[in-house]
Amino acid sequence: MKINKKAKLIIGSILGIFLLFFLILVYHIATAKPVVVDEPHLQISRIDFSEPLDSAQAKQVCKDLRTIQGITKDSILVKRNVVVYFHDNSLTNSQKVFDQLMTKRKYNAKPFFVSKELASKSVCPAMKNNSFSFRFSREIQRIFN
Repeated sequence: MKINKKAKLIIGSILGIFLLFFLILVYHIATAKPVVVDEPHLQISRIDFSEPLDSAQAKQVCKDLRTIQGITKDSILVKRNVVVYFHDNSLTNSQKVFDQLMTKRKYNAKPFFVSKELASKSVCPAMKNNSFSFRFSREIQRIFN
């Protein structure tokens, strides 16, 4: 009889913990507010190069990009044949940055533009719309909003 009471206590405790975590999750989803962006004019853009850049070329591209007005100086990422940078879209746009970069040196590159299909998605493109976590979060937000 003692074992039964202990088993009931353990199972009850585990269920209680799961219920508590579930309620905390629901509360968090219901009360979470969208993040306010401090820099509303900050935009990320990308340039694709036809061949991988070596370290000297990468440094040269970074140096050339830093001279363009509107580029944030600390946010230029170079990986293989892709350069990602942040710019203030109230001062410039990605096409202007690309054109100015091409006038500095003749690079074999092209700007990357997001397809209209991908740009029209209302959620993160990495998140699957039919996943359990997406549907669960959406339903909780519908209840409380």
